[in-house]
Amino acid sequence: MDQDAFRRTYRDFNANYCAYEKSILTNQCQCSQAERFCIAEREGVRCRSELGRERCLALLEILRDRARFALRTDTDRSVLPHGKAIRIQVGGLRGLLQALQPDARLASPIADVYGLIEAAQGKFGAIDSFPFAQIVQQVAAFRGRPRTKRR
Repeated sequence: MDQDAFRRTYRDFNANYCAYEKSILTNQCQCSQAERFCIAEREGVRCRSELGRERCLALLEILRDRARFALRTDTDRSVLPHGKAIRIQVGGLRGLLQALQPDARLASPIADVYGLIEAAQGKFGAIDSFPFAQIVQQVAAFRGRPRTKRR
């Protein structure tokens, strides 16, 4: 399938895309509101909750702004490379989990993105009042899969 045609079909079919799609597809996290689908042998994720999607997008936007130094990005590019996007998504969720439960072992994968953000809002209030200094430490510390050497 032509890449442009795939992208158009994907956007048309998945108007309510999941903000944590990359992390869900790489099995780094799960979400009770995520629904997987396939188009042309490719997998995607959509969100079943408009409120949940808005919260996730708001959290990722703030995380991306606060983690610019940790990720060594100084530009406001609209699309991050895959590795940095994964670091923000998974590292941010791990940091949020640690802020909620300081003595708990960091779970891998994160069990429920929607439930985690909902619990954090119950404890800290609005998303912009989350303890981002603590959360960004986990973004900086998170490392995805190591690169494999090409032969």
